[in-house]
Amino acid sequence: MLKKGSKLNSILTGTCPRCQNESMYLDKNPLHFTKMLKMNEKCSHCDLKYQIEPSFFYGAMYVSYGLNVALGVAAFILSYVIFNSSIKIAFISIIASNFVLFPFVLRWSRNIYINMFVSYDPDLKK
Repeated sequence: MLKKGSKLNSILTGTCPRCQNESMYLDKNPLHFTKMLKMNEKCSHCDLKYQIEPSFFYGAMYVSYGLNVALGVAAFILSYVIFNSSIKIAFISIIASNFVLFPFVLRWSRNIYINMFVSYDPDLKK
């Protein structure tokens, strides 16, 4: 499932979507807030330019919105339906989960977005 060549592997690890040999980010840890979105210009293995066009990752905002909505719905169902909490606690859990997972959602949205346009190339010999 998470073997090299799968989109899920590239999305969760933040590796180059074409060769999956190198991290797209300068710092692999998304919890370093000052370096959270700093990316390499291109992959050193396959020369894929990550910023495909100017302002390419603005489209990742739509992916981020979808991920945050899904996360909010999951937090609401978990707290309100499964744990039978009050509506107030359920909404607090939505805010808390979105706040805590913010750096991960930012990176996942960029990873998902670039993987929508670039596919793994197993024949790449570089």
